Amino acid sequence: MISLASLLGVTAVALGMVLTPGPNMMYLVSRSITQGRRAGIVSLGGVVIGFLVYLTAANLGLSVIFVHVPEAYTTVKLAGAAYLGWLAVKTLRPGGTSVFAPGDLPIDSTRRLFTMGLLTNLLNPKAAIMYLSLIPQFVRPEAGHVLAQGFVLGGVQILVSLTVNLLIVAAAGGIAVFLARRPGWLRMQRYLMGTVLGALAVHLATDRARPA
Repeated sequence: MISLASLLGVTAVALGMVLTPGPNMMYLVSRSITQGRRAGIVSLGGVVIGFLVYLTAANLGLSVIFVHVPEAYTTVKLAGAAYLGWLAVKTLRPGGTSVFAPGDLPIDSTRRLFTMGLLTNLLNPKAAIMYLSLIPQFVRPEAGHVLAQGFVLGGVQILVSLTVNLLIVAAAGGIAVFLARRPGWLRMQRYLMGTVLGALAVHLATDRARPA
């Protein structure tokens, strides 16, 4: 029996993670604006599968690899930092555009949309850290089957992320129209997002913390 406190705790953690701007949000918004809500939803499907991969690995004990093989954790971390850095450069470079600015990007196939959503999440260290260090804190051995608790609490996190990201996908077009009528706000949003992404990339690349 999972306690209400554990459910609320995981919900709060999940909300904090999904509302923090990062690669998942950037990719979903850009695809939703340039290719429509269906593309955003397909991309979100890949993101959700990425969460399921981490959830399964964590609950089956495979995440112990990150603890006992620091090189594996470092590889994921540096890959995520490189991806964040690439997004920052793409956003801040001369001629760069805001994630909310409509553009003539190539139309991606359904397979590519799904695959890129999956890779974006798998290269997002926040997902790994969440399943390695955060959600396990709410598992109570005395409450019953530990494996079942892990999957239920992970399922709560995925449900919260799915719900919030669906709202973001649905609202992306409206936000884009709002900003398109205010060029100054659009430029400010682009510079702010690019700076945040760059700072996150530097912090992630230089952070020496290890998974708990």
